[in-house]
Amino acid sequence: MNLLPIVLTLLTAGLALAADPPTFFRDVLPILQTHCQSCHRPGEIAPMPFDSYSHTRPFAAAIREQTTLRKMPPWFADPCCGRFSNDRSLTPQEIATLAAWANAHSPEGDPATAPPPINETPGWNIAPPDIVFSMPKAKTLPASGDVPYQYIIIPTHFKEDRWVSMSEIRPGNRSVVHHAVAYVRPPTSPWLRDAPVGVPFSADDLPSASLRRDAFWTISDILLVYAPGSLPDHWPEGFAKLIPAGSDIVLQMHYTTTGRTTEDLTRIGLVFAPQPPKKRVLTVQLTNDHFSIPPGEPDYRVEVHGTIPNDALLLSFFPHMHLRGKTFEYNIVEPHGRIRTLLRIPHYDFFWQLSYRLTTPIPLKAGTILQAIATFDNSKNNPHNPNPEATVTWGEQTWAEMMVGFFDVAVDPSIDKPHFFLRH
Repeated sequence: MNLLPIVLTLLTAGLALAADPPTFFRDVLPILQTHCQSCHRPGEIAPMPFDSYSHTRPFAAAIREQTTLRKMPPWFADPCCGRFSNDRSLTPQEIATLAAWANAHSPEGDPATAPPPINETPGWNIAPPDIVFSMPKAKTLPASGDVPYQYIIIPTHFKEDRWVSMSEIRPGNRSVVHHAVAYVRPPTSPWLRDAPVGVPFSADDLPSASLRRDAFWTISDILLVYAPGSLPDHWPEGFAKLIPAGSDIVLQMHYTTTGRTTEDLTRIGLVFAPQPPKKRVLTVQLTNDHFSIPPGEPDYRVEVHGTIPNDALLLSFFPHMHLRGKTFEYNIVEPHGRIRTLLRIPHYDFFWQLSYRLTTPIPLKAGTILQAIATFDNSKNNPHNPNPEATVTWGEQTWAEMMVGFFDVAVDPSIDKPHFFLRH
């Protein structure tokens, strides 16, 4: 990363701000509210809140360092390609303001100059949920070892179709939740029909080989995905996801162990749309599960592509890999092989798995070729590599790998996921 423009901005801003240094309430708090407090507030993922002067001042030097290096707030999209409405990155001027505030010994300023407080829902990053579903009982996790994917089937008991404009998965214990996926299982779906309801189970617990195999693959739509650093879903006005009447929510939980016995009780909050939307949101994916990464390979490329079966509006991306993930990008393959890059992640971070929401949705015609390309670092130079001597293939556990390019599209409200994939 070229830090020269940032350094020059810091020097220039420092001269301008020397006579009137930034203060917390007037200059710093607005930046924290916009870019930081979604994580840095009580009950959220960050270890310290930045919601008051007393909470923030001890970390002024750390804030200066982390923002100058652009390590915080986490944002990994290359500015070369795409514009995203949830871009958390700071401008050079904002970085300069935070640095100047720390250099001036973190003055408090006048509380009367503070911006209005953000209206937050305690315990949630969405509006107050209209309904909350919870795992019926906590899942106990062992101190060590691999935990197979756990599934929990939660009946909604909806008597009518419900359109969801916001949703959030709230792990009860973030330290053990690698990821969580909430699927919508409509009443006509045969998926996991012979599985227990309301209690956690793994594929290994199912009575037949076919059931065990089918547990990992479904055409049911995804309501939302949680991973460390990800944001809840908040669809624009006129867009929503559908939970048909009589559906179940199937939670797929991937747990990791932490060295001590603990437990988790995950919840899902939903906010209903006030009226039926103009567009239905579907989550689809580009997946390659047939790769073999050689030992010590520092830059192994995995590619997958597919055609859009029907016209759709492209809304957002969510790339997913494990500890050897290095880079990820989404492309449109245009006629004559020309590549149009939609999102490029030059430095993938397993510990901050972000979604990227397009500022302006992109219309996709039926037949459009989408491509996802990932690279993996299986060398000893990767500090997070569990074993650089191993050949790595697809697997659910963290020491194995995945290559999934989730993306969201909007279609006519009458089209469900199976019909979206019917080609005409």
